Parts: sequence; C-alpha cells; structure tokens
Amino acid sequence: MKILAIDLGKRRSVGCNYEADGTRIGYVSVDTTPQALHDLIVKSAPDRVVIEVGPQAGWVHDLVTSLEIEIEVANPSHEAWRWRKVRNKSDRKDALKCARLSASNQLPTVHMPSRDVRDWRESIAYRCALRTRRTAIKNSIRAILTRLALPMANGSSAWTKKSLAYLHELATIDDGELWRASLAEELIQLETVERSITRIERELERRAHQDERVALLRTIPGVGPRLSETIVAVIDEPRRFRRSRQVASYVGLTPRQFQSGSMDRQGRISGQGHRLLRSLLVQVAWLGLRNNPWMREVYERVRRGTDSRKKIAIIAVARRLLIRCWAMLRDGTRWRDAGRVSLRLAA
Repeated sequence: MKILAIDLGKRRSVGCNYEADGTRIGYVSVDTTPQALHDLIVKSAPDRVVIEVGPQAGWVHDLVTSLEIEIEVANPSHEAWRWRKVRNKSDRKDALKCARLSASNQLPTVHMPSRDVRDWRESIAYRCALRTRRTAIKNSIRAILTRLALPMANGSSAWTKKSLAYLHELATIDDGELWRASLAEELIQLETVERSITRIERELERRAHQDERVALLRTIPGVGPRLSETIVAVIDEPRRFRRSRQVASYVGLTPRQFQSGSMDRQGRISGQGHRLLRSLLVQVAWLGLRNNPWMREVYERVRRGTDSRKKIAIIAVARRLLIRCWAMLRDGTRWRDAGRVSLRLAA
C-alpha cells in the first residue's frame, strides 16, 4: 500500500510518500492551496492519504474524497500520537510518523463530518464566542462604574431598557472626563454584539427547524433548542458509536482510570472532547432537576443524601442524559419517562 501523509501548514505543507513495507520514503513541499494539494495527490497516486485534524482538514478531506481516495484524519491529542522528550521535531517527522502509524493500523483517527455539519458546528461555536464577548463587555462596563462608585443594578436588571438609558445618559454628559468616552465605546460594542447574536441565532433557529432530530430531542423535558442542536451537530452519525461509554468518552464525561497492580481507582472526568457540549449538558442537568423527574431521580440516587457528592451526581445526570439522547437519535424514538430506553450496551 502506498500512503501519502501530509503535514498541513498555514502556507506550506510537507508530504511524505511512504510504502507500507518501508522500502521507499520520499518528501515533497507544496503550497497549502487546493490546486497545489490536488496536483500533489494526483501525481503521487496514493492508496491512502493521511492528515492531522486542524483548520484545513475539512476542505482537504473533501478534496481527497472527491478523488475517490481513502483518507484518514489523525487525532494529534491522542496518547499514542503525542511527542514526549523529543528534541528534534519537524514537519517531515510529523508526516513520517502519520504514515507509519497508518501503515500499522495504529493511527488514532477522528470522524470528519460533512461540510454542512462542519458549518453548523462552527456557527454554534461562534454564537458561544459572541456570548462570551458580550459578557466581557458587560463586565467592563460594571468595572468602569465600580471604579467611580456609581450605582448600577444587579444581575439582569442592569441591562433592561431603563438601565441602558441610564448608562447612555452617563456616557453623553459633556464634562471632559475620559471615562465617559470609554463607557460610550463599550455601549456601542454591546449593541453591536447583541445584534450579531440576534442574527446568528436567527440563522441557527432556521437550520434547527429543518432537522427532525432536533425536534426529537426537544421532546425531553428541560431540554431546549441550544442543547438539542449541539448534540445533533456533534454526534452527527449516532451509529458510529457502538456503545454508550464511547459516546460519554467522546464528550469527556467518563472518569479517568488509574490502575497499577492491586490498585484500581477512578478519578475525575477526563475533560476531553467537545467542551461546549459538556458545559451545556451540565447546565441543563442542573436546570432539569426542577422539571424532569427522571433527572431528579438519578441525581438523588447518586448523591446518596450527601452534599459532598453533588458535583458527582450532576455529572452522572449529564452523562446519562447524553446517552439517552444518543439512543433516541440512533433509534429515532421520542422521550419516554416510564421504562428504560434500550441502549444495547456491549458487555
């Protein structure tokens, strides 16, 4: 088998032509453009192309797929891939390592969704970034008023129309004080971000209404559109997971394991995988304790009446909620309060 491993860079990429039996290794450097990589792949005529996951991985994957060539997308954050105690690391060595791991079927790979799903994921992440930016602006406005000992309402009351009118009034007083200019600029930024959030959420709502899977997950009491669309976009193809533990591990909700000899214990969750989805699951788990009896039952059972186990219990609720959502997407079934959802767990 002939493998072409490409170490993708922002401007230049390094390709490694590798024969599976190790008899021939060759390197070539090309521009990181669709045309240059297309010409490289056609000229090399490989049986398989290997790349690392990254910003360019999406369109490179689409390019290779259009040429009807097998492609593997490596996961560089996997334990088997990480470089340790290496003093000499280069693009050539990265490409060669990809090729060798692929040839021995030991390359840790990731699922590459379609372009439409990738765009959906990016829009969801962008909305989250906009909200983070809005929070930072609000904190900056609060800091300005705090430094000057000026009054400001607490919580969401500070951002009502009446409160914003008060802030604008403070910013427009012409007395030559520089802090008013800073406040005025922050208010402009806040309005701009608010409009951007409104526009992006309108587009996401339109996209979600076209997907029956989002509507399916919204039948769960306490689960709204934000979590539903994120689960659908991140899981993408439910049947690529064979068991529930794989789904939980994919989102970073499985505990770390430490085993040596007679010692075998579990630590905190791995925290790997999709951070935004993991955060949304925990938030919904807390809110779901109020109006979802199943979540409350799981929470109380794991908490065992001990306050020190609250965090453990809420993580358990988030993990089991994710697993049930995955099972619903896999089987196309609606939420059922009574009875257990068939998860078909492997022994």
